[in-house]
Amino acid sequence: MDQCDTCTFYVYDDEYEEYFCEADMDEDDYSRLMTGSHKVCPFYRDADEYKVVRHQI
Repeated sequence: MDQCDTCTFYVYDDEYEEYFCEADMDEDDYSRLMTGSHKVCPFYRDADEYKVVRHQI
């Protein structure tokens, strides 16, 4: 998933020194996500906090 870089749930773990997704999903959701039945991640949330503010200006 190339959207992960800008997702709120994509965080860096200092202990493992890597990024991971911390979206709350069960095994079925993860399986569907990995098998490619979704075109885009259903858990994606844009990490740009100022997007709404820029839209209002």
